[in-house]
Amino acid sequence: MTGPACEGGERVLAAAQGLVGVRFRMQGRDPARGLDCVGLVGVALRRAGADLAVPRDYAASRGRVSLGAVPPGLTACDGAAAGDVLLCRVAATQLHLAVRAHDGIIHADALARRVVARPGPVPWPIEGAWRWTPQGG
Repeated sequence: MTGPACEGGERVLAAAQGLVGVRFRMQGRDPARGLDCVGLVGVALRRAGADLAVPRDYAASRGRVSLGAVPPGLTACDGAAAGDVLLCRVAATQLHLAVRAHDGIIHADALARRVVARPGPVPWPIEGAWRWTPQGG
């Protein structure tokens, strides 16, 4: 893939890779204090140049998020390209966000207590995927 979508995805991926090693913090939105999966995706998108609002806490988004919803500023996609945002189902009642890498994913791992790069196939079912494309790119 080439063009704006590829450029945007590479920027998102590079930003996410720059966050590997940041400590995990539930509802964390600041890399200096820690990130959870929502914080990781939000910070990576902003550092890539996206102007997106990320909820400060989960209660703020409860009832307004559905699997079919496309976050403003993103486009629904198949989730196969580097930099795509993946919504994964890790358990019956638990969803998790990750960023697609060339060889796996980058995500905020609560067990490892940090943001990690996980090689290989995505270990959970993908429920939704979105892509950021720079405007005018």
